[in-house]
Amino acid sequence: MRKNKPMAFDELLKELQGLKDVQIDSEGVSLARLLDETFMKKHSTANNFAEFLTKGNFQVETREDVRNIPDELFDRHVARETDFADWNAMLEAATKEYECRR
Repeated sequence: MRKNKPMAFDELLKELQGLKDVQIDSEGVSLARLLDETFMKKHSTANNFAEFLTKGNFQVETREDVRNIPDELFDRHVARETDFADWNAMLEAATKEYECRR
């Protein structure tokens, strides 16, 4: 059986652009754009989203990995490592900041 080669985080974010539930906002903006380095440095203890995931010990290599992160665990990580109470609050703030930059 052949094992899938892990993809680089930037490639993963590009791959996730097709997900509408958690991975992109209602206007189709990718996480890479919403949660860019400026946003992450301003609102979290991480320098970028990849580092944020690593700090939470989230092993993300595929779309399925992202879908399998339990909401409760991710919300706790967001509350602990960012200015936000949960993932939805973080996405809402990122979306508002993105819209202000446009």
